[in-house]
Amino acid sequence: MNGPSSIKAGNEYARQALLPEGFRDQLAPKAEHEATLVRGLMDCFLSYGYDRVAPPVVEYEDSLLVGAEATRAKAMFRIMDPDTQSMMAVRADMTVQIARLAATRLSDAERPLRLSYTGNVLRTKGSQVRPSRQFVQAGFELIGSNSLEAEFEVVRLAVEALTHVGISEMSIDLTLAPIAPLLAEKHGLSDAEKSQVFEALNAKYAGGLIGLSDAVVADFEALLSASGPAADALAGLKTLEFKGSAGQLVARLGRLVDLISTELPNLQITVDPCESHGFEYKSGIGFALFAKGNQSELGRGGRYLVEHPDGHTEEATGFSVYMDSLIEALPAPSQAEKLFLPYGTSAKDAATQRAAGHRTIQGLTEAADAVKEARRLGCSHILLDGQIKTV
Repeated sequence: MNGPSSIKAGNEYARQALLPEGFRDQLAPKAEHEATLVRGLMDCFLSYGYDRVAPPVVEYEDSLLVGAEATRAKAMFRIMDPDTQSMMAVRADMTVQIARLAATRLSDAERPLRLSYTGNVLRTKGSQVRPSRQFVQAGFELIGSNSLEAEFEVVRLAVEALTHVGISEMSIDLTLAPIAPLLAEKHGLSDAEKSQVFEALNAKYAGGLIGLSDAVVADFEALLSASGPAADALAGLKTLEFKGSAGQLVARLGRLVDLISTELPNLQITVDPCESHGFEYKSGIGFALFAKGNQSELGRGGRYLVEHPDGHTEEATGFSVYMDSLIEALPAPSQAEKLFLPYGTSAKDAATQRAAGHRTIQGLTEAADAVKEARRLGCSHILLDGQIKTV
């Protein structure tokens, strides 16, 4: 078709097809591979009773910023609603949307509430580990239970779902995001001192504690040292003799480690009590799962609080899979086999082949050499005289 309404082609279109940094077109077979993996994950979530929900990509800014820390707020794209002139935001993470559903439309639903979800998220900046600014999340949330069994169910399901889609060897890294703030509170640190401490912990650099009192330095150096294999880390945490909320959190971590070790013996367990990046909103134990030989985390989860409109909160725990990391950890997908149906193949025969599970490519014009045409169109097989043959 020629004329002003025709689709642009050639160099002009190529220039217009450039994508912003961090965004990409997902082509075959990768797009189908990702969709297949998502289906596999969601099937596992559903098998545990996690009902699927689908919140919108865009919400009013205020809704997506409820309880948000500065890092999450900066990650969101903002747009103006042309109808209401209200600011809206594009989701950078789906967990906050599930929390909104639990606190509003599903506030009267029986607890514990089990919800699953999948969808694209967008972020204003990529990272060294995850340069993509748009990627797919798939996850699940268990809302309304503060039991240790709830946390373990989330860990078990996360491991089972990832195993189901092809990850054979995994490790889990457990975190205690609230522990450093609780320790800082114990020492009565000022805001400036807290900033200094948290910066040192994030950098895993004990030298950053210079200038603080000996007691503060000793405790936070011990906290930095209490990381690594679970048994060693727990032993290190016990030397700090935490009391109150901090002591309860460390004890809970120990019980969760025991459960995982018993029920999931093939899962390597490490603990990093100082890791807070990405776990800022966690109110308890957090965790990330890694595939053997892969530095990028497959997903992360943990315990957090859902805030209701009337001000009360309820416990929740969940897990989100990052599909880009999952795809990188698995073998590259192969091109699917396709069956070429030469021009003139009856609709009945074509339907029979599709019903048998074949992907068919219908010839639209008569070809001088049907086999050659099948190869040209990327088909692996051809239907000739009622027989399927390799091309």
